[in-house]
Amino acid sequence: MINSNCAPLGMAVTPHHLASQSALAVLRDGGNAIEAMVAAAASIAVVYPHMNGLGGDGFWLIVPPQGDPIAIDASGAAGSLATPERYAGQARIPHRGPGAALTVAGTVGGWQEALQVSRELGGEQLPLDRLLRDALRYAADGVPVTASQEAATRSKYAELAHFPAFAEVFLPGGEIPLCGSRFTQPALARTLSVLCEEGLESFYRGTLADQMADEMASCGMPVTREDLAAYRPKRRVPLRLQHSKGEVFNLTPPTQGLVSQAILGITDRLDLAQSNEADTLHGIVEATKLAFGLRDRFITDPRQMTQDAQALLDPAHLDALAAQIDPLQAAPWGNGKGPGDTVWLGVMDSSGLAVSFIQSLYHEFGSGVVLPGSG
Repeated sequence: MINSNCAPLGMAVTPHHLASQSALAVLRDGGNAIEAMVAAAASIAVVYPHMNGLGGDGFWLIVPPQGDPIAIDASGAAGSLATPERYAGQARIPHRGPGAALTVAGTVGGWQEALQVSRELGGEQLPLDRLLRDALRYAADGVPVTASQEAATRSKYAELAHFPAFAEVFLPGGEIPLCGSRFTQPALARTLSVLCEEGLESFYRGTLADQMADEMASCGMPVTREDLAAYRPKRRVPLRLQHSKGEVFNLTPPTQGLVSQAILGITDRLDLAQSNEADTLHGIVEATKLAFGLRDRFITDPRQMTQDAQALLDPAHLDALAAQIDPLQAAPWGNGKGPGDTVWLGVMDSSGLAVSFIQSLYHEFGSGVVLPGSG
């Protein structure tokens, strides 16, 4: 994408054109790809709220023009009140409601850590209120409802309509907002305004943290003020896969980044170029089953893992997995693991700085819990 003077700015890819425009506007104003991504992340949280938000997690893969990639794990741990006793008698953690809203929201901390990386890389930095400007305006003044939001609201209505604070925001007037109608989020606009005035730190150790902690307690969530105050995103050394087409990077556990790399690594060992369409699909599906098998067996809280995730991408291990695929027989698929979905955004600037980013509630509308004061 280029500006009116035909000087290259960079490129931004997001699920919503307004978030892409937020990123490009920051690039036009002299910001780098990290700053542009923060702007896009803030906007996508407002304009695509059924799939991500400030109450979710974030995962960053930053590739500088020179040097090694930097990964930021901005996922939150379970709150201190999320104990086995709390869930006693339940077969599993609930899908919706306060019991499902059990982790610290990490995404805003991820924005903060990414901007610290930006400062370390040098150059003039844009002020935070510039980066959040579009998101604040979209929350206050409204944006057209997307077809995706209408469809998600309609399909999840029965699961979510009985939560009063959710209904107040996402079912205005008690109705499913129709595609093209104006959708405002005034409480979220106030939250973004506080972040602009007090800084992103306020989300965890400031005015916003105090407000949200009171609301979380009122809602019955197992996350406390102390949990917010203790939260810090973590920089990680990303996983690396040696592929015939180049080196592939992804996030370490607790993410599922290993899965996509294992799929690529296993299929790279199959002779797909010489296969017909049916054999190619069979190979990819069987590789996917094996990769998810690695996830289910090994990936958990990094503090509890007994297996080095990088070792699972060792060429000899991938060779052994690829050898397990029967070209004539499909392996059992299993029972599945429930819903899950998210948004991906990518930005690269003219210097070659590139950012790959996920911002997630895990599945449509996440837990369904909305804090009425902060949105």
